[in-house]
Amino acid sequence: MSLFNVFNITGSGMQAQSMRLNTTASNIANADSVSSSIDQAYRARYPVFAAAMQKAADGQESNVGVQVLGIVESNKPLSVEYAPEHPMADKDGNIYKPNVNVIEEMTNMISASRSYQTNVQVAESAKNMLTKTLTLGQR
Repeated sequence: MSLFNVFNITGSGMQAQSMRLNTTASNIANADSVSSSIDQAYRARYPVFAAAMQKAADGQESNVGVQVLGIVESNKPLSVEYAPEHPMADKDGNIYKPNVNVIEEMTNMISASRSYQTNVQVAESAKNMLTKTLTLGQR
């Protein structure tokens, strides 16, 4: 594998972790939202990743990276609260809250941030190796 492919791999990793950070931020932002029906309530969203392997046109080299397959909604049950005085309450007096666990989301955010940072460090190390390789023959 060429050292140049490291940049493709780390780039795809950073893109995936950026998507993870964005969905986590969306989940945290909607954690306290309230709805008057189950259908309209916010559900936590999570990105789905897969390892991507693509053969080059000449068939001799392969690139490996991270592919974002999509974003799925959590199937955990929503929180139903009896609050007949709430303006968003349904005819039975219930309000529906998202299935977002803020502690889990903060943990996801820290993990995604560290993974992103690790990809940046790998790219920086590859850049330094390439720079040093260019100066090998100089004196």
